[in-house]
Amino acid sequence: QVQLVESGGGLVQPGGSLRLSCLASGSIFNMDVVGWYRQAPGNQRELVAAITRGGSTPYADSVKGRFTISRDNAQNTVYLQMNSLKPEDTAVYYCYTRYRATASWGQGTQVTVSS
Repeated sequence: QVQLVESGGGLVQPGGSLRLSCLASGSIFNMDVVGWYRQAPGNQRELVAAITRGGSTPYADSVKGRFTISRDNAQNTVYLQMNSLKPEDTAVYYCYTRYRATASWGQGTQVTVSS
């Protein structure tokens, strides 16, 4: 199990951008899945975006065309570029990795979109 530390959250106005980073304590090269989830108050945790071992990049319908997930295996880091942010994107964003049956979660970073 790897330790995951997210950064890059904060307060941004509608239409603005943020880039989240997730630094893993170990290699992410062989992970089956790396990705980002989010959870807003009163809501269930939902998948935002992921990268699978096969190279697929599923996105939540609500973020398609606005968010981009990427990874840097050499830096053991997963990124989430978020553009054209909306108030409904406000949530705690969690980094996630899975290798076989072992899943790891970060502690979360708050993203607040408000004017």
